[in-house]
Amino acid sequence: MRRAKWMFAVVCVLAAAPALADDPSFSIVLKNNQFVPSEVQIPAGVKVKLVVRNENSAVSEFESTQFHREKVVPPGQEITVFVGPLDPGSYEFFDDFHPETRGHLVVK
Repeated sequence: MRRAKWMFAVVCVLAAAPALADDPSFSIVLKNNQFVPSEVQIPAGVKVKLVVRNENSAVSEFESTQFHREKVVPPGQEITVFVGPLDPGSYEFFDDFHPETRGHLVVK
């Protein structure tokens, strides 16, 4: 009986392994008050992780009204933002402290 319970536990863990896989990750750098890259292509229909690093000397804020995210990025630091799943299209993001600094997620 003990062995059957152990085998059941192993099967459950193996079945859950795909659910534990990491989300696709994409890096964006704030540099010279610009997003690099300014256009990031991500897959449609899946949750993705955006890692935003601020290489500017001033605080920035990664924000998007289209995918409802807003997070402060201190100088020399990075933040992680999860988005999606999103439908195909183009979604704008910007630095709320420097409104001219803009970029896009292109979802395909």
